[in-house]
This record gives sequence, structure tokens and C-alpha cells, in this order.
Amino acid sequence: MRSKKAFKNIFSSFVTQLVTLICGFITPVLIIKQYGSEVNGLVSSITRFLAYISLLDAGFGPVLKSVLYKPLAKKNKEEIEGLLKSGQKFFHKIAFIFIVYIIVLMIVYPMIVTDFEFIFTASLILILAIRTFFEYFFGITYKLFLQANQKSYIVSNIQLIFLIINTLTIVILIKLNFSIHLVKLISVLIFVLKPIAQNIYVRKKYNFNLKEVKGIKIKQKWDGLAQHIASIIHTNTDIAILTLMSNLVEVSIYSVYSMITNGLRLISQCFNEAMESVFGNMLANKENNNLENKFGLYEILYFSIIVVLYGCSIVLITPFVKVYTLDINDANYLRSLFGYMLVLGELCWAIRQPYNNLIKAAGHFKETKKGAFIEAMCNIILSIILVKQYGIVGVAIGTLVAMLMRTVEFIYHTNKYILNRNIFVNIKKILLVILELSCIILIASYLPSLPYTGYINWIMNAFCVFLVACFVTIIFKIIFYKKELRLIVNVFKKVMKKLK
Repeated sequence: MRSKKAFKNIFSSFVTQLVTLICGFITPVLIIKQYGSEVNGLVSSITRFLAYISLLDAGFGPVLKSVLYKPLAKKNKEEIEGLLKSGQKFFHKIAFIFIVYIIVLMIVYPMIVTDFEFIFTASLILILAIRTFFEYFFGITYKLFLQANQKSYIVSNIQLIFLIINTLTIVILIKLNFSIHLVKLISVLIFVLKPIAQNIYVRKKYNFNLKEVKGIKIKQKWDGLAQHIASIIHTNTDIAILTLMSNLVEVSIYSVYSMITNGLRLISQCFNEAMESVFGNMLANKENNNLENKFGLYEILYFSIIVVLYGCSIVLITPFVKVYTLDINDANYLRSLFGYMLVLGELCWAIRQPYNNLIKAAGHFKETKKGAFIEAMCNIILSIILVKQYGIVGVAIGTLVAMLMRTVEFIYHTNKYILNRNIFVNIKKILLVILELSCIILIASYLPSLPYTGYINWIMNAFCVFLVACFVTIIFKIIFYKKELRLIVNVFKKVMKKLK
């Protein structure tokens, strides 16, 4: 049953993230062509500053999910409703704090970023803030419940519907020469309906009535802050530093490259988020041996996927940006070294995700919070120092070093305190990842390629690199993990039979 749910969650999440990736490529280039790189940089910068409000949720989301696994496994509706009530109260407080944050941001931000008139910038901040407000006020609690209950596919399906509607609307509005404010306002109003639809589904399906329920005190909610800070800083610090210490054109360049790496992250997440609830259920039922065996197989499968994804990305990211910005002349978007550094940083993030999710599923927030603060400070300090001399490459290096440090800690903690296995099991797997990536990059450098003059040529070249990446990964896995591959295939066959 768990395998069937995991497959449904992975499949629906993968489709949604793939569509998100495609839509994410469509809208920025239209904005750049219609309004210019500075406007695109402004939108990206404001969006990242708005994301800092999620620091106020104190990492409460992962903590709430971790405490929901046990009552969900026991089908204790009363306890589930009590936990959801506490979550709802907490996020409602965050929504109102967010209003104060927006007022401050609307006053201070336009005084710092003076490329546009005060009213232009302040009103754009207000429009972009509406979506985040409704997400906190209406959507997060039931979204977390669905994820903890191994029904992430519901969240994904709702997201997919509104994503497609939103992208089509943006394309039409830009083609009709609407202002950036009207485009973003209508886009935001569409996404406001998403958490409302999600809540209607949960209330009808599970018959929850939280009005008369008393909340249950949740431990470790402040310990979850550290994990969340690390995530927010990883996602938003680079653009914040570039906004304050560089210019909006550099922010726009960063946002184009990070659009690609964000797409890779979304695809990686669709596997990890689905498996987090499965592992959380195993921990709740104290299936320790089963957890260790299944997690070991998952590592091999997941690492194979990210080797292909990130191996192709290292080779193809700059050529893609070249094609993507072919008709844009107001900035130099071809920054190969920056692209490599950004992909390597994201690779470190991707490697650590299975361990990060297992730590969250086990509720080990207090035990790992020190490392999160070290990572955060390392990222900020290094990025500030390096941005002065190396510009956009400097912030990418700062993120890479911080990511690497934190990844080592996640792997060590998971093996020693949750799985109780020798860390050298992981060292072998990660060394194999490095070896596979090196072979992919080396072989790809000798492949004949068509000139990157359009998307068709890029796709044909990318397909060749993809085949090389798959071939290299499969060969190495057969050599080093033949027995485990057979077990993975058997698990997959069982899941397919259940689906039929």
C-alpha cells in the first residue's frame, strides 16, 4: 500500500514539476523581452525578499508533518484534528505578521533599490505579496496534512491545474501589452484560488471540524527554525546580496540560471517528498530493519537519477542560456563559470535531500540545528566577501561551500543516529557519483555537436548527452550494485502489479 501511494505521489509530483519547469522557462523570457532585464531582476528580487517571511514559520511545517505520522498510522482522528488546529492557529499568526513585514518592505525596499520610481516598486511588492499571504492564511495546514498522509498527489494535481491556467493567462496578457503590474495582479488572483480549492477538498473528504477542537502543544517547533533558515538562505541569500551589493541586471542573470537549477531541484524534490512520508510511516511503526534496507535501495536509485540530471546540466546549462537569451541584448547572460558553480552547489543540495528528509521524518530537529546556523552564517559571510571581487561567481562559491559542509553533517547524523550503519557505505556511493559525473563530462566534451543556434539543435545535442549520462550510470551501477538493481526492479514490478 505504501509503495503504491509513493508511486502515485512521485508520478503526479514529477508531472507537476516538469510542467512547472516548462512554464518557468516561458514567462521570464517574455518578461525580459517585453519589459527588460531590470524589470525581470526587480520581480525576482522582490519575490526572494518576500520568501524571507517564511522564516517566521520557524520551520513549523516539517515539525507538524513529523508529529502527524504517528496518529495517522494509528488513525487517531481526535489527535490529528488537535495537531491541525495548532498548525492553523500558528499559520494565521504568521499571516498577520506578514502584513507588517510587507508594509516595512514597501517603505524600505524602494529606498534601497532606486532603479524605478517609489510607487512603481512599492505597488509591485504589494501585488506579489498577496499570493504569499493567502498561502499562509488558507493553504499550508491542509497541504501539510495531505503530504504527511501520503497523498501529495492531491496537492500536485491542484497545483498543476492552476499552474497551466496561470501560464496561459500571463502569455496572453503580455502579448496584449498589459503592464507588468496588471500581469502579476491577475496571476496572483488565479493562484489565490489554489489553497481555497485544496481546503475544500480536505474538508469534504475527511470531514474535519477544527472550530470546536482544542489545539495540542507541539514540541520542537522552535528547533525546526534552524532547518528552515538553512533552506531559506540557500534559496534566497544570493539574490538578496546581489540586490544590495550589485545591480538588478546581475540579479536577472542569476535568476535565469537559477531558473534552470530550480527546475532540477523541483524534479529531485518530487522523489524525496513522496518518500519522506513513507519513511515517516516506517519510523512510526518502528520498522527499523525494513527502513534501512529500503532506504539503501532508494539511495542507489535516487543517486542514479541525480547523476543523469546534474551531469547533463553541467554540460548543457550555458548552451541553453545562450539559446534562451538569443534575442536579448541588454545584458551578457553567458557566464559559464557561474553556471558550473551554481549546478555544483545544487548537486550538493540534491545529494543531501534523502538524509535531510529522513531527519525530518524522525523529528531530529534539535539534534541538527547547530549545523544549520553554521551553514547559514558561512553562506552569508563567504558570499559578502567574495561578491566584491568575483561578483556573481562569488555568491555561487559561497553557497557551494556552505552546501558541502551541511551535506557532510546530514550524511553523518543519518547514518549514526537513525540508520545505525557505517558511514563508509555512503562514502562509496558518493565517490561513485563523482566518478560517474567525471566520465559523463569527459565523454560529452568529445561528442560532435550542432551549433547552438536554436532550441531544435540544443535538444538534439542534449539528447546525445542524456544517452551518454544514462549509459555511464547504468554501466557503473551494474558493476558496483548488481544485486541491489535486481531488488529495485522487483520492487518496481510489485508496485506496477498493485496499480493494475
